[in-house]
Amino acid sequence: MIAGSVLIDSAMEHHRGYFHNKLMWTPIATSSLSIAASFHGHTDRRHGAHRVRDVIYALAGVAGTVGTAFHLYNVTKKVGGWSWQNLFYSAPIGAPAAMSLCGLMGFLAERVRDNEPGTKPTIAGVNAGRVVAALAGASLLGTTAEAALLHFRGAFHNPAMALPVTMPPIAAGLLAVAAVGRAGVPRPASRKWLAATAAMGVAGVAFHAYGVSRGMGGWRNWRQNAFAGPPLPAPPAFTGLALAGLAALSLLVAYPDE
Repeated sequence: MIAGSVLIDSAMEHHRGYFHNKLMWTPIATSSLSIAASFHGHTDRRHGAHRVRDVIYALAGVAGTVGTAFHLYNVTKKVGGWSWQNLFYSAPIGAPAAMSLCGLMGFLAERVRDNEPGTKPTIAGVNAGRVVAALAGASLLGTTAEAALLHFRGAFHNPAMALPVTMPPIAAGLLAVAAVGRAGVPRPASRKWLAATAAMGVAGVAFHAYGVSRGMGGWRNWRQNAFAGPPLPAPPAFTGLALAGLAALSLLVAYPDE
């Protein structure tokens, strides 16, 4: 889910930049490989991590880190340096981090399946559910920061624009409680909130599509409005992270500490 979001978003934004730097092809390649690795993992019934999948997810993490550095440089080289204007309209700082999150979630999935069947899954000796819950929650906060910056640019003119900056932090807090709290507890309220956060990511695509339609010429002028309007592929990142959070809660219920 996250890799698909990165693939479409980076393809559109870097196409708009005419791929003037050949490294702009990197997120397209790494996100495509991550999608392929994910499908392979879903169809692979063997337990244990897969070396090629691990390498792909590691490349995704590195690509996201390097991309963040490039985007930071893009902001600082503009006239005025660090300013609201440059943060709003330069290369988005948080976008490449989604590639790193894709690699992180893939890495965690491989660590979970790298446990013997029938045993409690652990990551570095810690209950896997706690690790996934903590990192998924932290990732939700980072994704929220990017949404907050861009929705602040839009002056929150639609009240629904407040949802991506309020729902995910609450979901992150619930995951933090689960990460340090008692395992084996169903936590139905947390599951419902994470499910609602996942649905919000899907609904966000519809809201962004509506935003595109409000441009001059609407969807008939999609070649301009799809690039100038709110990014269609961005909201599903919340869906992917919320689903990871739900998986963490399931692990905690199925494999308590004791």
